[in-house]
Amino acid sequence: MTLRVTGGGVSVTVQGDAVGESDGVLERLAADGVPAALMAGNANLWGPEATDEAAGRLGWVHAPERSRRLLPRLDELTERFAGLDHVVLAGTGGACLAAEVIARGQGADLTLLDTVDPHQVRRAARGPLDRTLLVVSGAETVETDAVRRVFERAFRDAGIDPAGRIVVVGPPGSPLDAPGHTFVAADPEVAGCFGSLSAYGLVPAALCGADVRRLLDEAEALVPSLLLGYDNPGLVLGAALGTAPANGRDRLLIADDGSGPLGLDRWIEQLVAESTGKDGRGLVPVVVEGPGAPGFGATRDVRRLVLGDPADGTGLAVSGPLGALFLLWEYAAAVACRVMGVSPFDRPAISESEEALSGLLRGAEDGTPPVVIGCEPVLVDGEVEVHATGDMLEGAKDLRDVLDAFTHAVPADGYVAVMAYLDAADDTTGLRPPLARRAAHERDAQAAFGLAPRLLHSTGQVYKDGPRTGVFLQITGAVTADVDVPGRPYSLGTLQRAQAFADLRALRTRGHTVVRLHLRDRAAGLARLEAALSG
Repeated sequence: MTLRVTGGGVSVTVQGDAVGESDGVLERLAADGVPAALMAGNANLWGPEATDEAAGRLGWVHAPERSRRLLPRLDELTERFAGLDHVVLAGTGGACLAAEVIARGQGADLTLLDTVDPHQVRRAARGPLDRTLLVVSGAETVETDAVRRVFERAFRDAGIDPAGRIVVVGPPGSPLDAPGHTFVAADPEVAGCFGSLSAYGLVPAALCGADVRRLLDEAEALVPSLLLGYDNPGLVLGAALGTAPANGRDRLLIADDGSGPLGLDRWIEQLVAESTGKDGRGLVPVVVEGPGAPGFGATRDVRRLVLGDPADGTGLAVSGPLGALFLLWEYAAAVACRVMGVSPFDRPAISESEEALSGLLRGAEDGTPPVVIGCEPVLVDGEVEVHATGDMLEGAKDLRDVLDAFTHAVPADGYVAVMAYLDAADDTTGLRPPLARRAAHERDAQAAFGLAPRLLHSTGQVYKDGPRTGVFLQITGAVTADVDVPGRPYSLGTLQRAQAFADLRALRTRGHTVVRLHLRDRAAGLARLEAALSG
């Protein structure tokens, strides 16, 4: 059985069991008037407890229209900063990922720093500074504060006034809306993972040369279809996602067939995880290398998604122009949350991790260095230290034994998530496939891989508060060239380690199984880990 709905340039195909599972829910959503209510910004769609929070978070439904007000400002900024073709984006969350997807899709050069890894930040801050523009997007977090300070020092050291090289995108009233910065006010009713078509995503994209008008045109063309009770691609997609957990499919496998915008899979991953994962419910997204990747085709009890043309047995297939896809997926996520009975805007686990990080850094304002306490490893294999609690690794003699015990700890039909606090340039591409083969063969489970701290602000939500079917492998690495944070009593390396420990604490507090691998040498440690996984 196949259901295919098109509109506004996008196509959504639902196949197999997903059609029957979502059919009745689609009827109910239409009868309840959800499409028109959502596009009107009705804050009551997710129940009375979510109403107050939703009331200030629904500006994204009007983004194709409202964001056009930005265009004259973007034209002025683009002209002012012409010649600064090394654009660096400091920020966390979905809007920053969206900016990266936009840039990649249009061949523009944008360097995303949603990390404090010292090696990665140092590399970006080396320039070429005479052609560098820093964009700080979103509410200022500890991470973006640190990156901004490092770049301000780098500019000064190069004899460049930072005031002329930093653009800040934030809500009205932001503390960074002050003399010394070029400030762009974002819609106060847009935040978090729903900000792809807002100033948070569009300003950095435009400054690196992307055509954001085209994106808004593509999104606007979809709007009439999203108002329909029937033949509505967003409603169909949202129902297929929202009904999956109730039918025993709490994992969403995402494969790009190569025809979609590069990086869109990772943007969808964070949107689905952050919006749905709470109260023990949600969809756990797992991005794989393609439809033929390990773990995608042989596993049951999952919802499969292909970005591109539909294939037999896939479950879901979605295609269309990028601007329309951003709006489609945000709409579908909001609908899915209504079906699941959760608020799409609540993010308690993310807030808890941020508070735990603040606790580890407490004292920074008065100059007291933060204390991040480690522990002795339970085992060392070459350049890899193994840290764990309990007796799960009792009797393990080497890294291969550790991975065997770890894989056996995965619940049947569960998942394992790798959380790597490393440089994006570290060669981690060989880790997920062999781990996925192990998980699929031994436990009929999936393997997800993500870089941190990106996952702290997105997938970390579903890992901590979603379905309790995951086990977690955290990877940290030695820092060979640390970077001090000007005006703060800590370095980027210390901050990165504090992020990892805060994440670890939040997971263990909830009773999740977590093993931490610390690489004393990153390259050698990754090679040893890959060899152990492949053995």
